[in-house]
Amino acid sequence: MRKFLVVLNWFPKGRKSMRFRSRNYINSWGRFFWFAAFIVSAFVLFNGFSYSNFRFLFGERFEPVLKFARKTPTANAIVSGEHPVTQILSVRETVLLPDQVILFLKYPRSARLFTKEELDCVYLSVHNTSPVPRLKQSPARVDTEQLGEQIVRCPSGPRGLLITVGSKSNGVFPASPTHHWDSLAYEALVDNDNTTVVFVKGLNLRPERVSNASKFECVYGEDFSRLKLVLRSEVLSIAQEIVRCRTPLIVLNSQKKVNSSVKVSVRIKGGGTLPSIARLGFLSDSGRDPLPTRKPHETCICTMARNQARFLKEWVIYHALIGVQRWYIYDNNSDDDTDQVIESLFNAGYNISRHIWPWIKTQEGGFSHCALRAKGSCEWIGFIDVDEFLHLPSGLFLHDVISNLTSTVTSFGNISIGEIRVSCYSFGPSGLKRIPKQGVMVGYTCRLVVPERHKSIVKPEALNSTLINIVHHFHLRDDFRFIDVDRRMMAVNHYKYQVWEVFKQKFYRRVATYVADWKDEQNVRSKDRAPGLGTRAVEPVDWSSRFCEVTDTGLKDRVLRNFANPKNSLLPWQTTTNKKAGTWFVEEKTYK
Repeated sequence: MRKFLVVLNWFPKGRKSMRFRSRNYINSWGRFFWFAAFIVSAFVLFNGFSYSNFRFLFGERFEPVLKFARKTPTANAIVSGEHPVTQILSVRETVLLPDQVILFLKYPRSARLFTKEELDCVYLSVHNTSPVPRLKQSPARVDTEQLGEQIVRCPSGPRGLLITVGSKSNGVFPASPTHHWDSLAYEALVDNDNTTVVFVKGLNLRPERVSNASKFECVYGEDFSRLKLVLRSEVLSIAQEIVRCRTPLIVLNSQKKVNSSVKVSVRIKGGGTLPSIARLGFLSDSGRDPLPTRKPHETCICTMARNQARFLKEWVIYHALIGVQRWYIYDNNSDDDTDQVIESLFNAGYNISRHIWPWIKTQEGGFSHCALRAKGSCEWIGFIDVDEFLHLPSGLFLHDVISNLTSTVTSFGNISIGEIRVSCYSFGPSGLKRIPKQGVMVGYTCRLVVPERHKSIVKPEALNSTLINIVHHFHLRDDFRFIDVDRRMMAVNHYKYQVWEVFKQKFYRRVATYVADWKDEQNVRSKDRAPGLGTRAVEPVDWSSRFCEVTDTGLKDRVLRNFANPKNSLLPWQTTTNKKAGTWFVEEKTYK
């Protein structure tokens, strides 16, 4: 204090005055100190993290997190010649897939979204600072994901060029960070128990095996290159390409107040952190509320499809007629009219939704994602492809068959039925060379004798927390078990080997993670391939007569007898898509 008083000796008044001024000066500094401390504390609380309460909240040590990085002024400009103009949109993320580039656009609130015709894919030189594009191409597709957000699919450009988008009227928009698909955290959902489920590529874990969770940790934040600025969290389970994390309470609470969600990724302890575009999302059907005692839908179906527009109508309408109430369509980079068909079915009264899923070879992850979404809405959900149709020889509705199967199995004590496994019978071209006009169920009637694999109908809450699945079935919790269904009760007619015009599309790419594409020289004798076909999409001379060991008209006969219009013999998918229009005949009874 003596040194401080020496500094004050310059005051021109007497000794008494100097003491008075010294006290006031010290008091002012004291008030300033406490005021500054209050501002800093308020800033810390406002930004959603605390230094002293992490152990109390989480029972473990956490680093503080800086939730959102502030953008520099140059990021809010559009490159248009030499003059920046007002920001209209930003390219939030860019992901390089093997044969295309995915760009995620973010628009300001209430801004008008550009159409496909108004946007260009722009290719810039990485090393040249000039804003003049080296190349422009039209987007392959532009989809609106949600309010104010779009997904743009661009053709892969020449190597060494930076890819962004531009508007024909507003110039070129700044490029975003670019990620390679083979190493990426790409989706994240908060489950009903408030844990975070992260979907990743690049960990290369073994299929259908639970891995050691202690070797990994989850990180929340924006800049994962600076570990001091992220929030770390325990990994509860990790298997295949799905990681379940303990969500920090402070992240859960902050998401209620902040519109833009924080990113999530996975870090290998002692190693690196996966790049991430996975922003924390919440289940839309039921949020984070406890599961309802009575769900709105008894039976639902989920599928992952690419370019199945011409078959989707038959698939949805038929399954509606046998009792399915809800459809989840994961669109895996379709470039046909899939979106329009889904919209027309929805407008006609079918409870169907399209979920954009651009991620290649992630069918297992997509089905797990779908199971999470359906947990609050569906008692049972089946996972089948668009060329697979449930056949119920008994003539009962699907929910009645499921009820009979699960209620008659009473010898397992406290163990309940959580999964119904249904055998798949693969049908061949049946002598046809053109797509059948009445649909696949009526057109294809010759199949292989022995079933190939099976498909599953599951209770979403019965699934193991790891969400392990191999497309055909899931791993269940310890208090649930599966049953195999006799084909006289239920079977799957899999119209796998259709006319060559349809079948050859399978050579494009397989959607499952752990199966080789048909053009690859791997597992050429797998049941997932066409026997004797090899790796080239060349039509064999005898294709139309292949895969025909037994004639099976069971489903065809039932469809024509129960669903055809008695006046003109047309089936419902050949005419209107209006769910309420017309009369359908089922087992000698009329259902309006």
